[in-house]
Amino acid sequence: MISANLRVPPPSNEPVKSYAPGSPERAELKATYAKLAGERPEIPVRINGRELRTGKVDEVRSPHRHAHVIATAHQVGSAEVSAAIDAALSVKREWSAMAFSDRAAIFLRAAELLATKYRPILNAATMLGQSKTAHQAEIDAACEAIDFLRFNVHFAQSLLDQQPQSAPGMWNQTDYRPLDGFVFAIAPFNFTAIALNLCTAPAIMGNVVLFKPAQTAQLSAHWIMELLREAGLPDGVITMLPGPGATVGGAVLTHPQLGGLHFTGSTGTFNMMWRTVGENIARYRQYPRLVGETGGKDFIFVHPSAADDLDAVATAIVRGGYEYQGQKCSACSRVFVPQSMWPKLEQRLVPMIEALRQGDPSDFRNFMGAVIDEKSYANTMKYIELGKGPDAKILAGGTGDRSQGWFIRPTLIQCATPTHTLMVEEIFAPVVSVFVYPDAQYVETLRACDQASPYALTGAVFARDRRAIVVASEELRHAAGNFYVNDKPTGAVVGQQPFGGSRGSGTNDKAGSLLNLVRWTSPRTIKETFTPPTRVEYPFMAAE
Repeated sequence: MISANLRVPPPSNEPVKSYAPGSPERAELKATYAKLAGERPEIPVRINGRELRTGKVDEVRSPHRHAHVIATAHQVGSAEVSAAIDAALSVKREWSAMAFSDRAAIFLRAAELLATKYRPILNAATMLGQSKTAHQAEIDAACEAIDFLRFNVHFAQSLLDQQPQSAPGMWNQTDYRPLDGFVFAIAPFNFTAIALNLCTAPAIMGNVVLFKPAQTAQLSAHWIMELLREAGLPDGVITMLPGPGATVGGAVLTHPQLGGLHFTGSTGTFNMMWRTVGENIARYRQYPRLVGETGGKDFIFVHPSAADDLDAVATAIVRGGYEYQGQKCSACSRVFVPQSMWPKLEQRLVPMIEALRQGDPSDFRNFMGAVIDEKSYANTMKYIELGKGPDAKILAGGTGDRSQGWFIRPTLIQCATPTHTLMVEEIFAPVVSVFVYPDAQYVETLRACDQASPYALTGAVFARDRRAIVVASEELRHAAGNFYVNDKPTGAVVGQQPFGGSRGSGTNDKAGSLLNLVRWTSPRTIKETFTPPTRVEYPFMAAE
């Protein structure tokens, strides 16, 4: 026992490694990628420390080489889900009673392990299984994941430090309890760091978590669990449940002990789960906390005063729209450009897009990989067909090649109206649509940007005129939870730009901030009176 008010180390953002030619990290990552590519691990289901092989096996394939099976993962059924819930609840009391400093030490150790031993492993697994380049894997699976662990521990301690005032003769306290029951964490395929954060943020606050990874990201999810196990996380605190969404979600979402849902994924899926919770509201021991970051139709809006910043605008569109194949919920997918700037911007933009290299991420010269799977490929090609209609024009890309991997060329489409389907619906692929507006209709077009799409996740404005920036910030105040000035709308950093949006983009509980951690606690107020009253009568009741 340590008799002290312990303080966690102050967090700082993990430096991004360059992986430049000749660097040691480049050689190490290439070697680790080759090693993982040559293996085919069998991933068991682990419940309370016991390995289970269910016999229902899913083949995990590499998007850029879809014939290449990189792992086989045993899938859970209803019996395994039930056993996992029982196991989690059996360790809940001990986990929540553990001193915060001891829980914090586990996740801080995980951060150090990820910054060293597991860095090339998580990066290579993300490249191999999710078709990310070395740079995209580094800023995600390494740096952002490390930041989530370090900063969330810091945010949790800051939250625990918040205590009420006490009047003379009493002591008021706040007890930050975990939620009743368990938390269900559902992860997307596109960010390894998000998968880690979804399950660890509630656990830091003393909750037990059932973690469902995306079917297409089971390899990196497996290594997340190995990382946490080596860091000393007790069995049962976080249990990974690989399997079809209907099988896992159907059993978990209707369980009476559901305490919360931590979700990142599509708006439609979140709406369905919210509906399921509503229909079963009388079953639960408490009202479940529903936290979701969902879709986006993120924008770059260019003002005429940015005419001398064409290179910056073009770079923001290309990086914001096509890095990681546009498979970021924050990716730029619609652009508003004034007529006076468009001819020169188009002359810069189209050659930049056409020059982007695409292929296997193991070739570090490639800027892009493949979209995640066949379903995504087919869906994207249907949207690209809309670019061949009378009210749209394909300016770059517009082709795909599915022979070896799910490759779609970065595509730029000019649309005749800001309400065209390509300017409104989320595509989640390397497709960027452009609407060219009359210079004199700046405010009207800002309002069209605000109202055309149901989403409100990220957005950016490019301008030199400060009045134009002020107007855009006001008109688009509710159009983006993360708003950027003279920058691309992607790349939020933990502790610097807390991430999340509202409207059709989620509950805006801001991953990477204290605002997210507070959702995973159920505070109890305690009042202790040192000198309690001993008489019923109040002074005002005395005789004149």
